[in-house]
Amino acid sequence: MPAVSSLVPSRFLTLLAHLVIVITIFWSRENNVLACLPVTYTPEQFTSKDTELIVALSITLGLFVVELAGFLSGVSMFNNTQSLISIAAHTSASLALIFFLFEQWDCSVYWWIFAFCSVLPAFIEVILFIAVFGLKKKPL
Repeated sequence: MPAVSSLVPSRFLTLLAHLVIVITIFWSRENNVLACLPVTYTPEQFTSKDTELIVALSITLGLFVVELAGFLSGVSMFNNTQSLISIAAHTSASLALIFFLFEQWDCSVYWWIFAFCSVLPAFIEVILFIAVFGLKKKPL
């Protein structure tokens, strides 16, 4: 199987791996919230950090919907550039989030992972979606 034709399944699998890890963090977010807090904390601090993590994970899930809609609609399914960017971003996110989950990194690290590994491919997906459906251009 040529390298170009293997981009579609690779992209789909890395996207789903990232999605599964985000859902896992949703289920076990208490340990990550505790890692974000000082040794002595108030219930208000816990609630604040928990809300911050819930918001970040919810936005990430929204960006998954955007990216999966573009991918499954065929807008970017065979776009090699978008596939490579998406594979790199979601593979990096999967690896970083595994460390985030098991090593219990600070919550502020999630925002960096979110910016580079979720927002970037979703933003490019939106641009492709606008180009194809809004401007009636053929995908690259």
